[in-house]
Amino acid sequence: MIEIILDTNVLHAGLYSSKGASHQMLRLIEKGKIKPVLSTALLFEYEDVLKRNKRILKLKESDIEIILDNLCAFSKHQKIYFLWRPYLPDPKDDHVLELAVASKIKTIVTHNIRDFREINKFGVRAITPKIFLEEIK
Repeated sequence: MIEIILDTNVLHAGLYSSKGASHQMLRLIEKGKIKPVLSTALLFEYEDVLKRNKRILKLKESDIEIILDNLCAFSKHQKIYFLWRPYLPDPKDDHVLELAVASKIKTIVTHNIRDFREINKFGVRAITPKIFLEEIK
């Protein structure tokens, strides 16, 4: 099983459309082939983004709660005991990098590669869902 950090934009994209690499990633999580690693901060970000975009996603709040509960069940949970903020150009992404380092996960899957420049200093890389899926085939 491959452990990854799943950025919020990939979760959103996978729920928005059943076509594309983001949705395929969600299916692989459901099948147990990919195990996302979560922190409390990332889970709250997922919740915030999904609830703000529930109309676009055509989801009810109860649907979002079920999605988040299931995601928690399929995920590994990691506490973070340190912070180096700010480090990334978008300070809202710092907690994602901190999660990767704390959990020793080497891959962040995101659509915003440019927001994660210079994370290789931490032994972490950021790749798109499409590239991730190509690599695991």
